[in-house]
Amino acid sequence: MDEEFKCVRCGNCCRWSGCVKVTASEIDAVAVFFGVSPQEFIGRHTRLMPDRQGLSLLERTDGACEFLIDGPPAACAIEPVKPAQCKDFPYRWNFPGWRDECMAGHGRKKNAG
Repeated sequence: MDEEFKCVRCGNCCRWSGCVKVTASEIDAVAVFFGVSPQEFIGRHTRLMPDRQGLSLLERTDGACEFLIDGPPAACAIEPVKPAQCKDFPYRWNFPGWRDECMAGHGRKKNAG
């Protein structure tokens, strides 16, 4: 993995369609952040994972995370309590071709200048 990676808040990782699995403790933290009960947060902002093995944050119709605040710079509406999966990009997870999509990845370096 590229040690030089520095997020430039392009938001492209948040636009990538797919599941953002949330744990019970992450749900509790986001619920407290919004001032709602965990059950209310679950009902409004999560869905059952396709494998039925947990919950995932909802997506917009375009596949982006519903908590993405478009920029520039892009931001996360739940930044202080965002799930570990989000915090771990790109080191613990990424998606095929992420370097071409991510403005901090090699795609940016190829297109710069």
